[in-house]
Amino acid sequence: MIFTSTKFIIFFSLATILYYIVKDKYRWIVLLIASYYFYMLWNVKYTLFILITTITTYLTGILMDRYSSQKAKKSLLVMNLIINSSILFLFKYFNFISSSLNNVLKWVSLSYRFPTLDLLLPIGISFYTFKALGYTIDVYRENIKAEKHFGIFALFLSFFPQVLSGPIDRSYNLIPQFHEKHHIDLTRIKDGFILMLWGFFKKLVIADNLALFINPVFNHPQNYKGIPLILASIFFAFQIYCDFSGYSDVAIGCAKVLGFNSINNFNNPYTSKSVPEFWRRWHISLSSWFRDYVYIPLGGNRVSTKRWCFNQLIVFLLSGLWHGANWTFVIWGILHGILTIISKLTKNIRNQLTDKLGFNRHPRFHSILQMILTFLLVDFAWIFFRANSLSDAIYIISNMFKDISSGLSLSYMAELLASFGIEKYDFIITMTFLMLLVLMEYIKSSNSILEIVGSKPIWIRWSFYYILIFSIILLGGYGYGYEEQTQFLYVQF
Repeated sequence: MIFTSTKFIIFFSLATILYYIVKDKYRWIVLLIASYYFYMLWNVKYTLFILITTITTYLTGILMDRYSSQKAKKSLLVMNLIINSSILFLFKYFNFISSSLNNVLKWVSLSYRFPTLDLLLPIGISFYTFKALGYTIDVYRENIKAEKHFGIFALFLSFFPQVLSGPIDRSYNLIPQFHEKHHIDLTRIKDGFILMLWGFFKKLVIADNLALFINPVFNHPQNYKGIPLILASIFFAFQIYCDFSGYSDVAIGCAKVLGFNSINNFNNPYTSKSVPEFWRRWHISLSSWFRDYVYIPLGGNRVSTKRWCFNQLIVFLLSGLWHGANWTFVIWGILHGILTIISKLTKNIRNQLTDKLGFNRHPRFHSILQMILTFLLVDFAWIFFRANSLSDAIYIISNMFKDISSGLSLSYMAELLASFGIEKYDFIITMTFLMLLVLMEYIKSSNSILEIVGSKPIWIRWSFYYILIFSIILLGGYGYGYEEQTQFLYVQF
């Protein structure tokens, strides 16, 4: 049951009505039942692992609060980190490491083979595991008190708007809200539904329609050269943004309707002027998690330049692996680490070059130039993220600028779209919406869509709402097999 399905709309409507009907002291029960029901619809067996994580993490927090000995607390912390990380490792990384070692053994002509396991990755495991690890570390650091209400803690890890793909909300932000009374606030509910509508629009109208072009090219890149490879690479940058930020908008909107404020997960990332800034704006809940629980403990900025470079590579390597057990994700993570290091080490040189070229006299032009360059660097790295294998990624990079002239004609593009089963006018409308979205992201700066729309006259607001609704109805992909074909990308992580 995905967010964009009719089943979810019915489920969410019933859960919301029931939530506001029951008394305050029982509302956590409604949310907990709804969350586990939502999670079990994917696979009942998955529930066992989120329960193990919940019970072990809850008990660890309680015991850490009872012990005054720092040594005892540290032992409990390490034990919990090992248990939760081991579950994640077993399901997500064991086969990857075994297969990689087997390839090495085959390369050196050794017959021994490491075993692989026939295991299905529990949905959302990376997200709820990181929430659990962050909670345990915060209790150990005494940033928060351990949550003594088991039901509330179980709800924190399983909260249905976040359990599949985040945001990875912090315990000190979300848990206290489960103890608060939430009265019906029509303004807050309206804002929540607008966020959900905006998320549906980005996912159904832009991301899913771009996927019709992207998937055939990336799934069979050897069939293409030049323009199709370039367009698919550029389109993917916007597909993954609209897909994942669309999910985040729906998740945050659902929580808001129910009375909860979630951490913001995106802040116009493609308006960034450098790769480090991009990571302060992209998947904010994950990047801030790595900053607080990995980067700073490694020494952060308060180390030598060599150690700082090492810290950056470790953090981005882990970030790549978090996204998936594949060498494509490893390369993607390392690439971002290298680009971040280069960005810092060349800062003085770039400032001097900016002065010499006179860009300071044209700040708007310089700003746009920085955004374009940053986007191209990020987009290059996305090729590895999306490619099915390293060989596919290398092929795409090697052939994307070959035979470009043959792909510039309108007749070629029409034939290409037809071969993908894409209607020409649907494609034009999608491109129009995409360009409007890019323009809106650039203009609205750091303001949220709620602030932008809310400040406009009523006729503009309602025109905006109707455009979103009708574009979703007319351009969204529905029908048989829809859920399987248009799953949110980050659910697989």
